[in-house]
Amino acid sequence: MKSVTLYRPAMLENALDDFDRYVESFFGDSSLLPNARVFTHMPAVDIQETKNAYLLEAELPGYDEESIQIHVDGGTLTIESKQDDPSARNVSEKQEGKEKEEKVFIIRERRRSSFTRSFKLPENVDPDTISAHFKNGILSLEIKKRNESQKRMIPISKK
Repeated sequence: MKSVTLYRPAMLENALDDFDRYVESFFGDSSLLPNARVFTHMPAVDIQETKNAYLLEAELPGYDEESIQIHVDGGTLTIESKQDDPSARNVSEKQEGKEKEEKVFIIRERRRSSFTRSFKLPENVDPDTISAHFKNGILSLEIKKRNESQKRMIPISKK
């Protein structure tokens, strides 16, 4: 395998897409009930291959380093953020014995939500050398290739 690929169970994704289309065809897309819709956020990802590594960049505006976890399990690289946006629920909460004022939105288009993206790593990478940087809402990962998997010239000797 020569490239990083997205790990997405096809059967589950197809079933969810079919269900979403069915619900929308029955109920329609009502602008009167914006909170009734489920908002999911899957960060956009670019993956490049260089001679020595794969470079993965994910757009994560509004996130910070503390809210993002990156881990490798076997041959799968996972990027995730588990965060709860209590203001998205329009409920009042108690904080340190005081009740916070309820936030009621007229229009709510910006959301912070949890996400998980998994990628199957190619066999020619070294998972121990993955490095990550986060700047201006862009998460950059460098996934280095193993030395033995890189192309090299073999000289022909004269006998």
